[in-house]
Amino acid sequence: MEFLIVCPLALVAGLVDAVAGGGGLISLPAYFFAGLPPHAAIATNKLSSTMGTTVATIRYVLFGYMVKRFVIMGVACGLAGSAAGANLALVADSFALMVFMLVSLPFVAWMVFRTRDLNRFAERPLPPRRALGLTGAIALAVGIYDGFYGPGTGTILMLLLTAVAHQGMREAAGTTKAINLATNVAALTVFLANGEVLVGLGLAAGAFNIVGNWIGASLFDKKGAAILRPIMLIVIALFALRLIFDLFAG
Repeated sequence: MEFLIVCPLALVAGLVDAVAGGGGLISLPAYFFAGLPPHAAIATNKLSSTMGTTVATIRYVLFGYMVKRFVIMGVACGLAGSAAGANLALVADSFALMVFMLVSLPFVAWMVFRTRDLNRFAERPLPPRRALGLTGAIALAVGIYDGFYGPGTGTILMLLLTAVAHQGMREAAGTTKAINLATNVAALTVFLANGEVLVGLGLAAGAFNIVGNWIGASLFDKKGAAILRPIMLIVIALFALRLIFDLFAG
């Protein structure tokens, strides 16, 4: 029954994740619905999402979306942040973080509604060192969040890399995938070391997630900005509902 619940939703999550990030908003609740306890759900979700994100990242490399300096800085800072966040998740209560995210979501949603063309920020490029520094700071902060909790990471990265670091949409998408893969790997390593991952279920769900990411990456390459904004708005709405549910459930 766990496989029947989780695997189909993991495919849908992979498709959404490859286009706009936030696939965890679909896959993580699936693990909870299947009856997994919180730590096992978060940890097993990291395994399946890491598998899918790996495929999407490879496809984005082949599409030519990766800017080397942004990717190197983002991956290094994302790894450090995610490892720290995952270790915090093993000992800390997530209530305060969820409240923070819920309070900040209206601003994020407003920014997306107001910003009809995410590429317009790239028309005012920042000095190279400043853009690189902001990319690292964003990766570190979001990496901590991804290791600690996770859902919505790709969407948050995409928004911040375009609106704050002024990366172009396609370059930001490539940087987002590279950072997200790094944060997933770092958190997964911590969870595996602490025996929290249900490996069989995670591998099965990961196979479905790979299919979804493959489809989603192709869809993004063909449609780009036309599909990014509405999907991001849907993801933000789902994220808010998920946080509200978690807060009341806790």
